[in-house]
This record gives sequence, C-alpha cells and structure tokens, in this order.
Amino acid sequence: MDKAIAVIDIGMTNKKVAVYDGSLRMLDSASRKFDPVMVEGLEVHDLEGMEEWFLDTLAFFARSHRIGAIAVTTHGATMVCVGADGLPCAPSVYYTHEPGLEFQGRFYRAFGDRRELQASTGTPPLSALINPSKGIFFLQERFPEAFARTRRVLNYPQYWGFRLSGETGAEGTYTGCHSYLWDWERGRYSTVAEKLGIADLMPFPLRDSWDVLGRIKPELAARTGIGADAVVTMGIHDSNASLLPHLAKGRGKDFVLNSTGTWCVLMHPQALYGFARDELGKIVFFNRSAYNEPVKTAIFLGGMEYEAWTKAIALACGLSGPGDLPEPAEADYRSVVEARDEFIMPEFVPGSGQFPGSEPRAVQGGADYPYAGIESGASLPPFLKAPRRALAALNLSLALQTLVALERAGAGPATEVYTEGGFRRNQGYNAALAAALSGSGGHSSGRAFVTDISEATAFGAAMTAVAALEGLKPDALGDRFDIEYKPVSPMRGLGDLEGYRAAWLARAAKKGDKA
Repeated sequence: MDKAIAVIDIGMTNKKVAVYDGSLRMLDSASRKFDPVMVEGLEVHDLEGMEEWFLDTLAFFARSHRIGAIAVTTHGATMVCVGADGLPCAPSVYYTHEPGLEFQGRFYRAFGDRRELQASTGTPPLSALINPSKGIFFLQERFPEAFARTRRVLNYPQYWGFRLSGETGAEGTYTGCHSYLWDWERGRYSTVAEKLGIADLMPFPLRDSWDVLGRIKPELAARTGIGADAVVTMGIHDSNASLLPHLAKGRGKDFVLNSTGTWCVLMHPQALYGFARDELGKIVFFNRSAYNEPVKTAIFLGGMEYEAWTKAIALACGLSGPGDLPEPAEADYRSVVEARDEFIMPEFVPGSGQFPGSEPRAVQGGADYPYAGIESGASLPPFLKAPRRALAALNLSLALQTLVALERAGAGPATEVYTEGGFRRNQGYNAALAAALSGSGGHSSGRAFVTDISEATAFGAAMTAVAALEGLKPDALGDRFDIEYKPVSPMRGLGDLEGYRAAWLARAAKKGDKA
C-alpha cells in the first residue's frame, strides 16, 4: 500500500495528528492543547478551534505524504448535537462538569434503577457527566431551545467523521462505553435513549470501526490538498483503539490491558457478557471491543492524580516543579510499607474510580490532610516534605488502586497485565504492582509487563484505516508489527505489603477528617 494514513487523536489534554504508512510506522506527528471555551460558566469543547487546527495540520502533512485515509479516535463520554445546518446546535460540555447530587438523583428517578441499568447496559453510575446520557439530559434541561434544534446526536469520533465527510454513522466501541445508551441484552438502543427521545436521532445500525464512513468532502480536499478519493473511517473510542493491537496479536490469550493516561483503563476481554450479582453497583462495566465483543473494564483517574500530587509534592518541597522530584529508591518504598503510617488517598473526581467514598488527602499519624489544604500550603503532613518518601507513597497508592481495578475487571491468577501509556515509564509504580501480582504482598492476580507501544491509541486507529483501505479486518494486520512485552521485575523486600494494603483500604473506605 503506497498511501499514507492520517490519524486525528483527540485526548482530553492533547490533540494530535499523526501520519502512518501501510506498515504502521509513524512518519510524522503534531500535537496541541486547547483550553475550554466558557459558555454560561461551563467548560465547553472548542470544536471550531480544533477543527481549524486539524485541517491546517492535515494540509501541512499532505504536502509530504499521499494521504489515502483518515481515522479519528477520541476520549470517551462526549456527544455532539448537530442541527439542520450540519453545525453543533448546543454546547459540547466537558464531561467533568458535576451538576450535583440532586441532578444525579433526578436522572435515575427518570430513567431507571442504577443496578438494573447496569445489568442491561453494562454501565455503572459514574459521577459528573461521565455517563454521556447524563450529558444529553443536562443539555435538555440547561439549553432546551438549543437542544430542540437537534437533528442528529453523534458520538464524538463520528462527529468529526461527519465534519470531514458529511456522512453520519455510529459504531460499537463508543456507543457501548459507559453511556447507558446501548442495551446488551436486546442489541439495540436502550430505554434510556428512548426516554431521552434520542433513539431516532442516533445512527443505526452500529457499524465496524474500520468501515468507511465516506470520502473527504470536496471542499476539504481542496483546502488540505488531500486527494478527493481519500476515505474517512467510522472512528473508534480511544481505549478500544489501544486494545486493538493486542487483540490482533494474541486473541484468545487471557490478559488485561492497563492503558494509562489521564484515566487508567483496565480492559479484560471476555467470552460472554454479564455481571455477578455482587458486582452491580460497583465501578465496573463492559466496553464493546472493535470486534463488538465484551470487554470487562474498570477505571480510575490515575494520570490526573499523579499529575496533581507530584505538583503538590514539588511545591511542598520547595522544588520548581515535578520534573525536579528525585526518583525513590527501593529503600524508600520499604520504609513507607514498614511504617504503615503514610498514605495518599483517592479520588479527585468523586465517583470516578474504585473508591467513590474517598476524598483526596494524605494521611500520617492517623490524621487526614485534605488535598486543598496541602495545595494551598495551609496543612502539610511531614512525609510530604520528603520528596522520595512522598513519591513512593503516591506510586504505592496508584498500584493499590490498580489492584482493585484488576479484581473488578475479573483478573485471575494466570491473567497477564500489560501496562502501556504514561505509566509504563514509571519504574516504581510498575515494580510495586509486579510485587503485588507475584504474591510478594500476599496478592496474586497475574504477571506484569510493560509494552513498547508509545502511541497506542493512534496506532490502533491507524490499524482501522489500513484495514479499510485494504478491505481487511484489523486482526489480519498482526504480522505487520511487533509488540515487546517486557516483564517487570517485582520490587524486593517490601515486607508486609499486604498489611500496608489493608491499612490503605481501610482509609479509602471512609471520608477523611481534617487534621
């Protein structure tokens, strides 16, 4: 194949455009951050600014590469309401906006019991607007006149595909991702979609992520210099794009992909859909893979926590920034574990992870130090002023959250755990996780590896575009690339890691009190 692939990769923090060849080698890339637009006090996606940058960047790359296909992959929990003119008719509000407990309760009174909805749609009750159907409900209440002009409700990847091609569609990886909008049992849009009045506004049936949505619009072909025959694929949810290379290389193997970024998303491919009774009500859900198969999934905001806490630790230690933090030695981890007195607790967005009752704080000497006081410098536990010790406690916290997420995702003693994304470079986190997984902490859930895929989301999306151009399924591309699964050596000498874990879990089970 002599045509290149362009991938538009839209994360919450970074927006990227990358170019690949038919052998799935990255040839070029560019990235940029976009601040939110404020509308009536709400953080809203800058759709217009992003579109201009995407088109300008595609035009730049088209001077050097013969682009034959464009694939889009995006973060989750975002939908766009489109009017008769083909433009957004209502704001695309950030999913991090929390309308409050009264709104959350009103949603479930209107649309159904939390556990019953989880059983039928694979979706748990997440906070803020992280369940996209809540975002639609919010728009209906907050912007009723704007919402009334809606002619199509599009998943975020398919919105961008629509802007590029003029064609509308929907595929399974996004529709089935903690949205409450897809009924696994009936194989159709859910009662929530019907009650919201949007079931007829969303494209159906669901298509594959490597299907062709359409060709690039003539006016965009002229603007960018991309050939008018270039195709735009259906698009794919970002976590499922990251999962796709591993499915292509080892379908049938028992593994969990620990995809790390702003979110840590732990995905465990399954043969069958369904929850055990005691799982209902917990933050565990089912994704739909690119092959429309169930993927048991657990999440937490690990990357957000790491970024916030490293900034706070650097500030507490008088350092210019997180980049100046020294790497902890194994002795620092051992000391923290043995003392069993220094903890960092989740979670920054309540109800977003595995510990919905926990508040972000540090703990020392039995006292809780809320993050807000730490951030302002008003209240600091002594261990937070020792940078290596504080960073060791943070990495232990992230590893312990990962263990709980692995359990929720159904990992067993033989399950392999593949960590990729930002945390694959965090040696302390990976070694502590490997120690627990190997049984050094009295817990055994599998074997720990890090992968060598640096841009897994864009890579997976590129696979869908190559498959579209060549009329293949993505698993036929498995022989075109290699993935290194590098075993992680467990951290030694952690002693009673299980005792530390038990003390940490006891703290996570309750809200913090001010020190």
